[in-house]
Amino acid sequence: MNRAILLSGGKGLRAGGEIPKQYMDMGGEMMVIRALKALALHPEIGSVRIVAEEEWRERILKAAGEDCRAKIEGFSAPGENRALSILNALNDMEEADEDNVLIHDAARPFVSGGLISGCFAGLGEHEGVMPGIPVKDTTYICENGRIKALLDRNSLRAGQAPEAFKLKRFKKALEALLPDKILKINGSAEIAVLDGMDVAVIEGDESNIKITTSEDIRKYL
Repeated sequence: MNRAILLSGGKGLRAGGEIPKQYMDMGGEMMVIRALKALALHPEIGSVRIVAEEEWRERILKAAGEDCRAKIEGFSAPGENRALSILNALNDMEEADEDNVLIHDAARPFVSGGLISGCFAGLGEHEGVMPGIPVKDTTYICENGRIKALLDRNSLRAGQAPEAFKLKRFKKALEALLPDKILKINGSAEIAVLDGMDVAVIEGDESNIKITTSEDIRKYL
């Protein structure tokens, strides 16, 4: 079965405001609900587990609607960082050997069904899949305020969520980082790559932006 984890436990401090950005109103509904609907209403996803603080769970359930609530298998506690939040969710799941897991951020409310399907399709031949978009700007390695080297941007990709993995294999990679290395991890694909997993890159979507700053809030909310 294809499972999904929706990460909604962040504080969203860079975006300003009195509440975390993922709970701000976005065209009449919370940002997290936009992301949840993309997952829960997707025909290839069997269940969604949400990582969120307890104070927001009832509000999420109330706003989700009946069709979305039918796919929510439960909530998990946020961890100290992204990787530990994912591990908390995986530990709360009852998984089967053939299960896949798709990991997405509540702060990416514009994810398309096609991108989700592309992630699952890639798991037919790979252990993990990450969408990536080309890097448009000339990119340098700098040290002490000076240019050290020029990178070939044709070989660079900016990673996006969602990312999909063979569930049990990915959980094993996460557990291998305990107890200390896991605190230094930022992305999901990074976990897989560090453990030697076969991770494919598929074409990302420029509109699948991550709401991060106050400028993003003003522009898209």
